[in-house]
Amino acid sequence: MIPLEPVANGQHPTMGWAKVFRPWPVALSLALLLASCAAPARFVGQQQAAGPAAAADGISVYFNQRRQVRYPSPLTGTMRHGDDLEQVVLDTIAGARSSISLAVQELTLPRIAQALVERHRAGVRVRVVLENSYSTPWSRHHPSELDNHARHRWQRLHDLADSNQDGTATQAERRAGDAVALLLEDGVPLVDDTADGTAGSGLMHHKFLVVDGQEVVTGSANFTSSGIHGDAGAPSSRGNANHMVRIRSTALASLFEEEFARLWGDGPGGLEDSRFGLGKGGGGSIGLRQGEGQLEVLFTPHPRQDDRNNGLAFIERVLATAQEQVDMALFVFSDQGIANHLETLAQRGVKIRLLIDPGFATRNYSELLDLAGVVRPDHRCRIERGNKPWPPGLAEVGVPRLARGDKLHHKFAVVDNTTVITGSFNWSASAAHQNDETLLVIKHPKVAAAFDREFGRLWKGAELGITPHLQRLLERDRLRCPETVSLS
Repeated sequence: MIPLEPVANGQHPTMGWAKVFRPWPVALSLALLLASCAAPARFVGQQQAAGPAAAADGISVYFNQRRQVRYPSPLTGTMRHGDDLEQVVLDTIAGARSSISLAVQELTLPRIAQALVERHRAGVRVRVVLENSYSTPWSRHHPSELDNHARHRWQRLHDLADSNQDGTATQAERRAGDAVALLLEDGVPLVDDTADGTAGSGLMHHKFLVVDGQEVVTGSANFTSSGIHGDAGAPSSRGNANHMVRIRSTALASLFEEEFARLWGDGPGGLEDSRFGLGKGGGGSIGLRQGEGQLEVLFTPHPRQDDRNNGLAFIERVLATAQEQVDMALFVFSDQGIANHLETLAQRGVKIRLLIDPGFATRNYSELLDLAGVVRPDHRCRIERGNKPWPPGLAEVGVPRLARGDKLHHKFAVVDNTTVITGSFNWSASAAHQNDETLLVIKHPKVAAAFDREFGRLWKGAELGITPHLQRLLERDRLRCPETVSLS
């Protein structure tokens, strides 16, 4: 059982839901209309009639690389495998009748912006929170003003807006293809994590949407083409491997609205009373009933010292319930404490399997290395403090095979085929102690089964253990650092 944290006035009730939520009838026509408004030749097409990967007790789960369904790619027009996560967001927005609260690190999809504008014009209270690095319209920049990372992003968005693919985005194409500009031009209220008077939190890394105080959409995906569909100009790209969870629960929506209220303060142009990062004051997780299942949610960050409410400790508590198996598909895993805890579980007979994004897996602070039983020094030939490779290394760790340029962006674990850890939270100290993040635990066997299938898809064909690439890196390390220094 997941330990359910008490609530001051007792447990929150959960709104029961007897059938899978269906979008409002206007969703289809609205999505097609918005496609033509945003970028005529690029953002077209509609998801095929197919259900989510799982639907039970008001919880629906979607994966953008799932093999069982297809939808037309808005980048190439061809059919591709996966759930259309953008359409999930569009359908949810289209159903809003009173309020929309959106907190997402990055929003670059014009159709989502157009959908928010349409609801704003219809009298729905629409509010948006973004990370400050992504809150300025990209079309107002010139690439010569930007650093390399920002210039690369600008080029991707320029290519996405270039609807006729002639190599140049006209002023009209830029306007239609700039999601943040569309919001600002229509007066949709928007703040970022500088609204508290600081230079910004570690990262405003949330990825959640709350509609009408009744429904929450959250998960690992940013609302970008790279995060959902793929990179413009790269036909082989399928988008970073991501998922979304859509939950119908007034109790859960209330908790997310409370988190949003802390970020929002009194909104743009008012007092500097928004609260981001450690300014929010921490707080513990809250457990809820959801039909035959259970939910538990935690918002970060928390102070490093003497606060056992923090996200890493929370993950450890959930992992501690494992009796048979833990499967993890993670973008980033750099926390030594969780790695040590997993070793204890393995010694107890729990089967451990881990997949990490290939771009992160072999970094010297990646905990995949510990589980594999190897060590990599940093650029100064030093070993990180507290490093503890497993003796012997675990063979069931590795990296999935992905299309060139795509990332394993999931942040999920499945415990004993019944409990899922998900959210925006990477397994790192920054996520626990600096960033605005969501951690959500879902204890429901039908939901867990969908995440099991996604893990199985990634596991099939994955490169496991000491891969040839990692072996080459280790050999280079031995030549580069004949003597290493362990930071104890």
